[in-house]
Amino acid sequence: MAAGGSVRVIVLAFFANLGIAIAKLVAAIVTRSGSMMAESIHSFADAGNQLLLLLGDKRAKKPADEQHPLGYGREAYFWALLVAVMLFVLGGAYSLYEGIHKMKDPHPINQPGWAIGVLTLGMLLEGYSLKAAWDEGKRRRGSTPLYAWARTTGNVNLLVVLFEDIAAMAGLVLAFIAVGLTWITGDPLFDALGSCVIGVLLLYVAVFLVVQVRRLIVGFTAGPEIRAGMTAIWERHGFEVVHLAALWSGPDRLFVVGKVKPRDTSIPAGRLVEILDEADKEVYRAYPEVRFHFVEPDFDADGF
Repeated sequence: MAAGGSVRVIVLAFFANLGIAIAKLVAAIVTRSGSMMAESIHSFADAGNQLLLLLGDKRAKKPADEQHPLGYGREAYFWALLVAVMLFVLGGAYSLYEGIHKMKDPHPINQPGWAIGVLTLGMLLEGYSLKAAWDEGKRRRGSTPLYAWARTTGNVNLLVVLFEDIAAMAGLVLAFIAVGLTWITGDPLFDALGSCVIGVLLLYVAVFLVVQVRRLIVGFTAGPEIRAGMTAIWERHGFEVVHLAALWSGPDRLFVVGKVKPRDTSIPAGRLVEILDEADKEVYRAYPEVRFHFVEPDFDADGF
């Protein structure tokens, strides 16, 4: 269900961005607005990004095999990294270039009403997509602040879509302001400045996403709440947790290894195996995202 929620968010974002991109491109051609052209390229890039995320999600769900005994979950991180790079190049860098170009060669906006109408439509469509992503993100993070969740989550697909949608909505508002000021004042400098500001915003979001995806590729631990919950389960079953590592191995996938020491060392071997199995099953029940859970009992453990 959780994974399905993320896929739904990606699909909604794709159709919203594709519709917005086509409308923006028409308006950019008609108005010759730099901000509109920057926004059009940004939206086309976002639509392409959603396809990459869907591809990554599909490949990440491939079952484990002999060459990949832990599955293909991390492949989603690779495709998410490509998305962040595309956002940087096609979104941020191009928008900044377009703005600088318009500063050097300014010209008035033709029929600004087209741009205002398209931007208004874009904000409505993007708002729908953003609301879906925001609601799913809120359900996942609970009371955790947005940036704190973004720096610890392993759900890279939802992370990328949510921040893309936030950047897209902010870009639409900035373009609306830039076009509006250009229309009111007759000064095309506002349009050029709008494109530059949009470019800087997208560059910031792209770099932020690259940093988050990088930590997941390298191997990032699950949040302290998850680790504390798993530790509590083992302690309730009579073990001292000597070491516990829970790493994200894909969207909604955890790889857990640990070493535990029974408090009562006189427990018969057969009963010890039963207790270990009970604790193992409770971890899987409490944390469905756990795909692999390897815990070693040790009667004289000083750590790894």
